[in-house]
Amino acid sequence: MSSSQTVILGEMPALSKLYVNAAATAARRRVLGTHGGTELPPYTHEVRGVRADVTNLTAYQHLIGETASDVLPAGFIHALAFPLAMSVMNRDDFPLPLLGMIHLSNTVVQSAPVLFTEALDIRARVDNLRGHRAGTQLDVVAEVRAAGQAEVRWRGVSTYLAKGVFLPGIDKPSVPVTPPPFSAPDPTAIWQLGVDTGRAYAAVSGDFNPIHLSVLTAKAMGLRRSLAHGMYLASRALADVGAVKGDSFSWEVAFEAPVFLPARVALEISTVQAGGGAWERSDYVAWNPLSGRRHFSGSVAALS
Repeated sequence: MSSSQTVILGEMPALSKLYVNAAATAARRRVLGTHGGTELPPYTHEVRGVRADVTNLTAYQHLIGETASDVLPAGFIHALAFPLAMSVMNRDDFPLPLLGMIHLSNTVVQSAPVLFTEALDIRARVDNLRGHRAGTQLDVVAEVRAAGQAEVRWRGVSTYLAKGVFLPGIDKPSVPVTPPPFSAPDPTAIWQLGVDTGRAYAAVSGDFNPIHLSVLTAKAMGLRRSLAHGMYLASRALADVGAVKGDSFSWEVAFEAPVFLPARVALEISTVQAGGGAWERSDYVAWNPLSGRRHFSGSVAALS
């Protein structure tokens, strides 16, 4: 995106209202046979002076398995910024249907710790509209700063796919991307995820997307069962990496196959050390222990 106009919002948008609006927009476009164009809106949405709720933070840390700390976990910051990212995709000039978007990957760079006592300025925009063999994809970019400061403490890029949506003028990749073959290693952990996992994460993240809440709401969206949130899974893997990562790191995750609830998920974490034995990187991969199908993989690396 070459330029972007900033829209200052008075408060963080309510995700429940955004989902209702997205459903109404989708219905209106179906009836009228219209869409939001073929370009991304050139706007950045920003909310200033955001503060984390300590009760919600404590509940998040307990659910994910993070150690109690005054430092906001990187996954919690993603959840804090998520309503703002959703508000950009909820604009009338956003060209893709928001409901049904598939979360493909996430990349976070946390350059300095973010404390729950700090007021934060949070910004979000959309970028890099491009083709995908199964539809159209884009990046949602969120940035977090201490209030009034220029330095970006946390930056997240989430890549989403609008499956089956092919916009005019956007070419599909000529060569399909084939994931590398996977042979399940010996797990370092087995997660037991109950049918209520989606509701529990929704309670601490605010993401009440119907596909995550129950069998009934998931079936209403065309799925056979409810799914675990991708960022719940990625954040739990990050918590399993532990305090060795410190407060300055990069964090990547690529989602491959959904986790239908209830579920057992196998996880393997391998650590790479630099010269002198210092921690350099931890790679992780999660899979279905019965079928051997990979769910997601990623890495956490020290910033140089």
